[in-house]
Amino acid sequence: MAHRQLEKPNMSSLPPQALIVSHGQPSDPAPAEAALKVLASKVAAHLPGWNVQSATLAAEGRLEEVMDTLSPGALIYPMFMANGWFVTSALPKRLGQAPVTVVDPLGVDPSLPDLAAQTLEAATQDAGWSLTQTTVLLAAHGSGRSRKPAQMAQGFADAISARLKVAEIRVGFVEEAPFVDQAAMGCGTRSICLPLFACPGFHTTQDVPEALEKAGFTGVLLPVLGEAHGVPRLIADRMQDHRSLAETR
Repeated sequence: MAHRQLEKPNMSSLPPQALIVSHGQPSDPAPAEAALKVLASKVAAHLPGWNVQSATLAAEGRLEEVMDTLSPGALIYPMFMANGWFVTSALPKRLGQAPVTVVDPLGVDPSLPDLAAQTLEAATQDAGWSLTQTTVLLAAHGSGRSRKPAQMAQGFADAISARLKVAEIRVGFVEEAPFVDQAAMGCGTRSICLPLFACPGFHTTQDVPEALEKAGFTGVLLPVLGEAHGVPRLIADRMQDHRSLAETR
């Protein structure tokens, strides 16, 4: 994704600022806002001296409120799993002509497959299973309008397969076939479902669990990947990389 920087501020004279943005939950924006604020505080713990804030697109006026407090050159971090419509269209439209830099979203970070592999390996160890006898089910969003989300999920599955020698890796979607319940059929007792979502929401608290129940899934359901241990550090490292790069230009 091309980084969107509208002007070059004097970086040395400004305190580092960053804003983490997620979709949120339109029907009930408060819980998602609170959860994202917690994430921002965890990221800030790895970035001494930075001002790290958060805002969801679903909370009316919240993004614009925070944008008014940002200085030129602030980093905008999309807490999304793909460079889809929200990242490439909805978010830039909301940002308008603000002199900020939008970095790549969480889902395309090259370090994320390693983190996911570590998460899955730890889960198998906690369950007392061997990797070679464990089936991994990746539950993703998908889309009925674009092939990009499914391609991203399959690419992620391939990346996991290259890092872990598991019995099988399956991919199921909430909004397209193969649906999560279809992919979960016959996974067996030694199976782990990892939701490929940046943030928890209706899909991960209701749709995915209901699909697993429908399929008779008896394995382990992990929290969404965006809540995995190591994600705050990953985000902080990426922000620091962009800050360092801007200072050398």
